[in-house]
Amino acid sequence: MAQKNIKIHILKTGEVRVSPYLPFGGDNCSLLKASGITTPKSKWLWLPVFCFLIEHPKGLILFDTGWHREMSPDGVYDKQAQIKSLGSWFLYQINQGRIANGEAVDEQLMRLGFRPSELEYVLLSHLDCDHANGLRQVKEARHILVSEDEMTGTKRKNFQIMIRFQKQWWEDVDLKTFEWNGTEGPVGKSYDVLGDGSLVMVNIPGHSEGLCALKIKNGEGKYVLLFSDGGYATKSWRDMITSGITLDKKLQRQSLQWIREQSMSPDCIESIATHDSGINAHVIEL
Repeated sequence: MAQKNIKIHILKTGEVRVSPYLPFGGDNCSLLKASGITTPKSKWLWLPVFCFLIEHPKGLILFDTGWHREMSPDGVYDKQAQIKSLGSWFLYQINQGRIANGEAVDEQLMRLGFRPSELEYVLLSHLDCDHANGLRQVKEARHILVSEDEMTGTKRKNFQIMIRFQKQWWEDVDLKTFEWNGTEGPVGKSYDVLGDGSLVMVNIPGHSEGLCALKIKNGEGKYVLLFSDGGYATKSWRDMITSGITLDKKLQRQSLQWIREQSMSPDCIESIATHDSGINAHVIEL
């Protein structure tokens, strides 16, 4: 048996509360319905916010950052603190967050015996708040990367984009962009991070323009797929349920079909969404 040499820590970095139509609205869900404005708060869902620490032979890699501690200074839901952290009252109306003491990404790193400065890479799936808000807590990492398509997409003059993406989350961070260097995925755009095929960022557009899944593969071809917000749970790809918040529904469904195919492959060890309430924090070795 080949020696296991990649370890993936699934870390819960708080929770997000959203309308049930945002993650599971389906193909005909309107943006208004997904926003939750027409849905009583009593029906909203609290979902986990995961990020992923990868112990790789070539260094420590973090995929996404979760919420910043300033969202919940005292470890509990704090409306005013969240509005200040997000920089947008409108965005707060669409999603609320909380992060318990010890759950912020830098606190989790410390618990595992690591410092942010030891991170070789921080890879961002995309720039929505519950994925990029915690960036400043790991800004000492050696390389912090997001796709060029994602960064370009946040600058487009579109009402949804102007609410969703706030540059204050990354403006004092040395955030670099990468261009595609491979052709894997539903639209033939991917980025081989280390140049050896073991960590590949795969473009799964629809929810956002430059959204990426991370495919982590060992020498035997077995892999773990972290598909971020390409779907919100296993049932998303199992039942082909698209989310309510999207920039391109056709592309979103195309990406979800690819996630389904990848997840059903006998080579797939685990397939994980960022907000799946059916997933618990755990460690995977491959």
